[in-house]
This record gives sequence, C-alpha cells and structure tokens, in this order.
Amino acid sequence: MNINKKIELGSQGLFVPKVGLGCMGMTQIAGMDVYGKADEAESIATIHRSLELGYNFLDTADLYGPLLNERLVAKAIKGNRNKYTIATKFGYEIDDNEQLTWQFNGTKDYVKKAVERSLKNLETDYIDLYYLHRLDPNTPIEETVAAMAELVKEGKIGHIGLSEVSSETIKKAHTIHPLTAVQTEYSLFERGVEESGILKTLQDLGIGFVAYSPLGRGFISGDIKSPDDFPDNDFRKNLPRFQGEQFYKNIALVNEIKTLATEKKITPSQLAIAWIVSKGILPIPGTKRVKYIEENNAAAEIKLSIEDLNRLETIIPLGTITGDRYDAANMVAIDQ
Repeated sequence: MNINKKIELGSQGLFVPKVGLGCMGMTQIAGMDVYGKADEAESIATIHRSLELGYNFLDTADLYGPLLNERLVAKAIKGNRNKYTIATKFGYEIDDNEQLTWQFNGTKDYVKKAVERSLKNLETDYIDLYYLHRLDPNTPIEETVAAMAELVKEGKIGHIGLSEVSSETIKKAHTIHPLTAVQTEYSLFERGVEESGILKTLQDLGIGFVAYSPLGRGFISGDIKSPDDFPDNDFRKNLPRFQGEQFYKNIALVNEIKTLATEKKITPSQLAIAWIVSKGILPIPGTKRVKYIEENNAAAEIKLSIEDLNRLETIIPLGTITGDRYDAANMVAIDQ
C-alpha cells in the first residue's frame, strides 16, 4: 500500500489505512470468550496478513485479557514494530495482580502506571495512539489529559485519544492538548454519535473518528440467525440488541442489507465497512481469522453510489431502534 491509500486520522499528523484491525477478540476478557474461541497462532497470522495487505493499524487495550491481548500483539509485531501503527487504551483499572477491579481510573498516577505497563506488554518504547477507554467520573478529564500530554512530551505516546465520551468532555479535553481521535461504537445499527451531535463536534475540532464494532458485533455479517447461535459464555447474550423480539426485528434489517450486498456481489460485512469508509470514518472491524481480514480490507476499495447510500439510509434510517448496545450497568459509562 502506498501513502496515497492512507488517510489522516484527525489533524495532528497521524496517517493510517482506511480500515484498521480490532484485536479484542484474539484473547478472552476476564475468562470470557469474545466472539467465540480464539486461536493464538491464527490470530498472529491474521495480524501478519493484514500487514502484507498494507493494513498496519492495530487496536488493542489493556482491558482485553486483561493484558493478554497486548502481549499477543507484541508477539505478532516482534522485529517489525516500526511497520505497525499501534493504538491501545487504559482506564479500566487493573490491579497489581493483573485483575480488573471494574472501576474506572483516570488519575495522573494511574495514567503513568498504565502506560508503563502497556509499553512493557507491547515490548515497545512508544505507543502511536493512546486512548482513555472510559471517563473516570471521579477525575476531571482535564487532569487525565494533562497527564497524557506529559507522555507525549516524554515520547512515550504519539497521539491522544478518548473513547465513548460526550461532546462536552471532548471540548474540555481538546483545550488541554489536541486530541487526534475519539473512538465510539458506530455502524448501520448504531448511530448515536450522529444523533447526539458528537460527530459534528469532532468535525468542527478536526478530531478523527474511529468506529468500533462496525459490523454491529457480528450481526451485520449475516451469520447469526438465532439467539441459539451463541455459545453459553458469549458476552453478546447479555446485550439487549440480541435479546427477545428486538433480535428478530434486527434480523429482518440484516436480511435487507444482505439483499443489497448480493446485488453488488459483495458480502454484507463489506457493504457495512464500505458505508463507514465512504463517510471518511475509520472502521476497526475485529477479527482473528485470515479469511476475514482479507475480506474486511478489500472493503476499503469498494465504491458505493449515491443510490446505494440512499438505499441503506432507507433500510435503517437515522433513529431506527435496534436495542441498547450494552446492559444497563455499562450504558451508564458511555457518552459521559
């Protein structure tokens, strides 16, 4: 891939491919599988194949595992660190026994502790993009971002990002140090950032937007037909979007997306990714299989016509109810 195929994420000089790779599913989180069982060798092969195709942006977090995901990424990039752009996140508190406390911690001291741990786990001396994973309600965002700005000065991180925050928080943070990116769930099934005005805030401030779960946590792939398709310990069973009557309403929407994808001779997943890319947004679909990394990255080059885009808007207009994206306890932590 040449530089012309890259896009600038935000306005602080970070260039990335049009599609990134979400690594979350490559390890468990607190003993639970994420999107089915992961195989380490296949996960590493997926990261390597992505680089071969010119897609070198990896998204991980200390939460994933916890810590195991960053260590897996370190194995995959060993000897080739400079060829990858690495994003990781902190903020879900992890104690000295490597256990999640399920509290949020954005204090200055914790920022320093978390980055040193991530640098060690990733076996690198710098992180390209470092995100606060969730806002710590007990710590002003200004304090957290000031501590992250120190890490930029020290050369430990290149760029600052936030995840799942409100326009108000974004504006406050951006006055302390320019933000490069904000990451939030976004897909044909989840357009809250448009409805709440967050996307407009980012555009006004020149901050990039990174869309996680661009396939609606696997829904849009079209592979899920029934609630019984999930293993017992799959976390999606706890999400309102995958439960009861809402599940079947969503399946009907997916079937319409599949129809358009079939007409275009592409997969539903590729259509969903191409839709996000067409908006100038960076999607980071998660996968741990070589087959899907090839499919996902190919979506970056698919051109959708105005007619295609209008049809998608007709199938799932802004404001369509698809069910909450988290359970009640986790919904409280987003858009703060």
